Amino acid sequence: MIVPRTSRKDILAKLHAKAKARVPIMIASAGSGLVAQLLEEAGVDCVNTFSGARLRANGMGTMAMMWPILDSNEQTLRYTQEDIMPALRGKAFVCACLNPNDPLKDARMLIDRCAAMGVASVSNIGPSISYVDKGSTIRAVLEKSGITFQQEIEFLKLAKTMEQVTIGLAFDEEESVAMCAQAQPDVFCFHAGTTKGGRTGFDSGEVIAQTAMRTEVVYQRIRQVSPHTLLVCHGAALENPTDAQYMLDHTSGHGFWTGSSTERLPIERAVLATAKEFTSLRFGKQAPR
Repeated sequence: MIVPRTSRKDILAKLHAKAKARVPIMIASAGSGLVAQLLEEAGVDCVNTFSGARLRANGMGTMAMMWPILDSNEQTLRYTQEDIMPALRGKAFVCACLNPNDPLKDARMLIDRCAAMGVASVSNIGPSISYVDKGSTIRAVLEKSGITFQQEIEFLKLAKTMEQVTIGLAFDEEESVAMCAQAQPDVFCFHAGTTKGGRTGFDSGEVIAQTAMRTEVVYQRIRQVSPHTLLVCHGAALENPTDAQYMLDHTSGHGFWTGSSTERLPIERAVLATAKEFTSLRFGKQAPR
């Protein structure tokens, strides 16, 4: 197996050309090689890997990655190398979502490992401290121990100097602006919240119009501090293609990032429906010989 390679220059040229032509950029998560293959065949620009996607492939919710049951960086790097990279043909680039706050691993080493396997892009969302609510005791304890959002910003700044395409991600307006002002990521995704729908999705009660409104407020703030950053949306009420179209029509971004929407939810529906067809079958009237 010879894994295809691409470069930061080529990736950014393609993404900016799509933005200029008003063709939406699409990033999508994959927890398995099969899903990655199908996403690439469908025309996705970027296949992203992270521990939450791998756990979704095992039937767990994305947030299971927050519990201390695994080394998220090791899991992401291992399945990216063994399952994802060999499955792709080079049409889509891969972004590894890493944990910049890993106290046992040097960030340069993590990025070097990505480059060695052909990964040309990294993100700070594997997982991010932004998943933990501000003002909570656990967030305060984590920050006191040195696990901070600033570490994630520094990680993206370092990754850009190492010729990686940087994809930043944050959950609120304050952190979004801080990240983009300091790290100037190539792509920024505003994470509006856990995607609703299916067995493990979380429905906060927000409708797609509210998700779009919150997202656009962040987009406008980011343009003031990082005008060349490409902007994509993700999560909350963005569950299906109709929702994604609404986001494209009512925000000024360049595309969207799907996780459960193109991975967990389609698998749940298709496998369950097909398996039910099989389990509903019965023997005919003719007795077996």
